[in-house]
Amino acid sequence: QVQLVESGGGLVQPGGSLRLSCAASGSIFSIYAMGWYRQAPGKQRELVAASTSGGSTNYADSVKGRFTISRDNAKNTVYLQMNSLKPEDTAVYYCNAPLTLRDYRYLEVWGQGTLVTVSS
Repeated sequence: QVQLVESGGGLVQPGGSLRLSCAASGSIFSIYAMGWYRQAPGKQRELVAASTSGGSTNYADSVKGRFTISRDNAKNTVYLQMNSLKPEDTAVYYCNAPLTLRDYRYLEVWGQGTLVTVSS
């Protein structure tokens, strides 16, 4: 019914940049927020950044000043601009969206994940 499709991951050198995209599609009535989580090998999944429908944003302390989240509400798409990447940013990045379907059911949807590797 609803899916989140991510793109933009890859291999980048330390200090480099990447831009992740996540587009939501399907029988969507309203999206409350869209965000990015990441999970490194052997670690728990953690919030990286999130953006509410009202425009407020929040970031993990580890990425503040380096990552920027933005949304195109008309396209149900969220972006994550990642600058000054560090090896410790290496992880699988997942898009997340709590939303309401057209039949008014609440659903929390996850993307399939995209791998970001920061290495020289």
